[in-house]
Amino acid sequence: MYKFEPLLKQTLWGGDKIIPFKHLNDTLENVGESWEISGVKDNETIVSEGEYKGKSLNQLVRELKGKLVGQENYERFGDEFPLLIKFIDARQDLSIQVHPTDEIAHRQGKTRGKTEMWYALESAPGAQLYNGLKQQITPEQYKQMVENDTITDALARYEVNEGDVFFIPAGRIHAIGAGCFVAEIQQTSDVTYRIYDFKRKDKNGNYRELHTELAAESIDYTVLPNYRAEYERTKNEGVQVATCPYFTTAVYDLTEPMTLDYTELDSFVILIAVKGEGTIKANGQETTFRMGDTILLPATTAEVKIEGTVKFLETFV
Repeated sequence: MYKFEPLLKQTLWGGDKIIPFKHLNDTLENVGESWEISGVKDNETIVSEGEYKGKSLNQLVRELKGKLVGQENYERFGDEFPLLIKFIDARQDLSIQVHPTDEIAHRQGKTRGKTEMWYALESAPGAQLYNGLKQQITPEQYKQMVENDTITDALARYEVNEGDVFFIPAGRIHAIGAGCFVAEIQQTSDVTYRIYDFKRKDKNGNYRELHTELAAESIDYTVLPNYRAEYERTKNEGVQVATCPYFTTAVYDLTEPMTLDYTELDSFVILIAVKGEGTIKANGQETTFRMGDTILLPATTAEVKIEGTVKFLETFV
């Protein structure tokens, strides 16, 4: 079991929820993101305790290889850890953006695209987000709507409630709105194309750069009737909320002890506590597991025993 020191990111739009949520003794203000598990170059999380304390996630991958991430994952991703886990607290609206698919990213000279998902934590009353198109538009219409400040008219908007799940495959336009507090699971990638920034200016009085052409090439213009992931909210069993080639995620809401069996799984597993408190036993170790904690279990983990009243996300590749 590995826990990591969070990478706290101060942003212009950051709020004040992350530090108390994670029980941190810190006075940083405007913390927009906590990178929980990251192998992103120059933004690697560091093991916080145990035998490998002080080592980066990428060092762990290089040393342990398939024993950490799973043999198939190691053959597929090499020394790069495939997922990035974050908590995001938006005091203001984030820019409207899109991420390319792997195929389009390669064509544009990038390493890979980005598919991601959001799990809504306790957000502000009335908080909303954008996810997907609600009307059919062409690439040319898209460019015109960005130019004349009407692009939000074409987007599906959702009020956010705790426990809501939004899957965001590469190519889907999206934006986190003011008051939203979410856990994010994504491919290890920092390729983001800014579509629209509400004509805001930075501290120097400049508009932030838009990536209109790159975004136009990356957008999936398909219109769907609903972009919220619907799932049955039950207790004491895993409920799958997202699955794709990059990750599979389930929600567990436990009020009684449970043993998770990973003997047939050739992958690491990440557990993200979003509410409550409990304990975890795995690989001869025992540790607390409470709201705000993120734990990485190596692929050699056979079973995990969890006790307490705790709600968490489970994700693996």
